[in-house]
Amino acid sequence: MHELVPPRRLFLGEFTAEQCNATWPQVPSLFRSFRARLPSPWEEIFGPLRIGKIDDLVVIGQIGQSIDGRLATTTGRSHYINGPAGLAHLHRLRAVVDAVIIGVATACADDPQLTVRHVSGPNPARVVIDPHGRLSPNARVLAQGTRRIMVTAEGSDCQSGGIEMLSLPAAEGKIAPSAILAGLAELGLRRVLVEGGTDTISRFLHAGCLDRLHVIVAPLILGAGRPSFAFGAIDHLEEALRPQVRAHRLEDETLFDCDLSDQRVPVWRAQKST
Repeated sequence: MHELVPPRRLFLGEFTAEQCNATWPQVPSLFRSFRARLPSPWEEIFGPLRIGKIDDLVVIGQIGQSIDGRLATTTGRSHYINGPAGLAHLHRLRAVVDAVIIGVATACADDPQLTVRHVSGPNPARVVIDPHGRLSPNARVLAQGTRRIMVTAEGSDCQSGGIEMLSLPAAEGKIAPSAILAGLAELGLRRVLVEGGTDTISRFLHAGCLDRLHVIVAPLILGAGRPSFAFGAIDHLEEALRPQVRAHRLEDETLFDCDLSDQRVPVWRAQKST
């Protein structure tokens, strides 16, 4: 009679969670130094985020969802659709970018910290798109500890002590994603993670302002709830976005790494000194 052997919990490919945790600590500094390839298994998934193909920026969108494409229940509950491995991946993304962006609706509803807590690495700058100053000054995303930036509409009277204000033109209460990215680039933030929520990620995607999109699918079926993406419907399948995709297993979840560089619009290039 054969002895039953419990299945290995895989993290990325054939690497166990323990192996990944052992090699991760050197990745954030090595990622930024460009000295060498990242250790396995990180080169395949984070290597493409080092240098932009279109301009001097790299913009990544991240979203966690159920199998049926929901990121929250009908009542808005979303903590946490993804399990420990998916959450660790999100925090690893935060650790290799300069800044993480959320919209004010997400900041008000979820009160996130946007820090790196589940893995080792530096905390990114926190950016909130808040055209009209809705966010409470007591929100955790505005807590001290790292750089904080509020993206506001020109002419709005938004003031918050110790927080950088990035004032940009707005049309019908919305600020163009390309303008936000260019403004952040001028502030030295050129590798950016767009984390949420649905409207914010959808606007960046629809505007052609994402280089990559990481979609982590959890083994859940909600049946109804808030969809992961929200922009104009299409009439024919030929109109659908069809990015090149690589799939990675994150324990019992699946990461779809979508390459959107073919539809990415140029946003910003550093001025060359003469």
